[in-house]
Amino acid sequence: MTLGEIASALGLPITNVTEKVMDLLNGERLVEIRGGSGLSAATYRFVIVDKGAEKAQEALARSQYVGRAPVPIATYVAAVQRQGIANVTVTQGDIARAFAHLAVPRETLTQLGPATNPGKPIFLFGPPGNGKTTIAEVMVGLLRGEVVLPFAVEIDGQVIKAYDRVYHRAAVGWAVQDRARFDHRWAVSKGPIVMTGGELTLETLDLIYDGTSKMYEAPFQTKANGGIFMVDDFGRQRVSPRDLLDRWIVPLEKRVDFLTLHTGKKIEIPLDMLTVFSTNLDPADHVDEALSRILAFCRKKGLELRSRHPRDILDRIIDTARFLQKRPALEPDLVEMACESYLVSLNADGVPATHT
Repeated sequence: MTLGEIASALGLPITNVTEKVMDLLNGERLVEIRGGSGLSAATYRFVIVDKGAEKAQEALARSQYVGRAPVPIATYVAAVQRQGIANVTVTQGDIARAFAHLAVPRETLTQLGPATNPGKPIFLFGPPGNGKTTIAEVMVGLLRGEVVLPFAVEIDGQVIKAYDRVYHRAAVGWAVQDRARFDHRWAVSKGPIVMTGGELTLETLDLIYDGTSKMYEAPFQTKANGGIFMVDDFGRQRVSPRDLLDRWIVPLEKRVDFLTLHTGKKIEIPLDMLTVFSTNLDPADHVDEALSRILAFCRKKGLELRSRHPRDILDRIIDTARFLQKRPALEPDLVEMACESYLVSLNADGVPATHT
């Protein structure tokens, strides 16, 4: 390979990085230079010699990851935090434009906007076949046009694949992206939509270690950072709804997740996505008092007052005011809208009723 090809494969610049590494390998007699097609160092052609092949086999025994150079996990965490979806404000105009091609009740859109603003989990609840999945797909466009994420992350010599072509779609053509002046260990992707259904288990919410390749695949929720993570048909997974929500109670509240390496070490990863639980089952059957605090959801029927209720409603008023582009205030219309999305009751058919 030429020096330019090596730099491109690693996503690293030639000057001061790839060139110095190859000079070091050449000095250690692990590679040799076999000519070039021009005066530029980028055309120098490198081949691996016997001693280098032995070192390569040793490296492959530790990890068979091949691709763009991984970024340190601290760098990845900082990048996710800088792109926080909580900083995005969704307004009435944004909602109207995003859903202009769909026939969605105005009351539904009025509740979706404020719910999207804080980036907190959302329950999309209603009978099957009424467009819950389609609504979630449109909502991702409200968060951000694109996200920047690394191809892979490194911690303690372990490599975690973060980029997934299934969920991360290039925001610009690869040829254009490769010519752009930025760190090519990172990709510019459209906001991801990661949807899971009956196949979701507790195991798939942790790092997936491949004993053959000696590397990790990031779990669904990590791949969803900067976009939407949707649990479709919630309540019909192979794991019980209560166990699934118990797994999420701390991550959803703290907006961080704790993943486990095969060595037993715990690592902290930000959760910066809009989590949507789509279900035709009554959420109140699966959400206890502790979980309703995280999901900002209360069943109106038989409601016992709690100290947290005023705080939750005030938060909803603030989110609603952002949506309406108004100053937050204890005004009747803002209080009414906040309570309608927070205090849920069902009619005789099991459908959310209109509140007064």
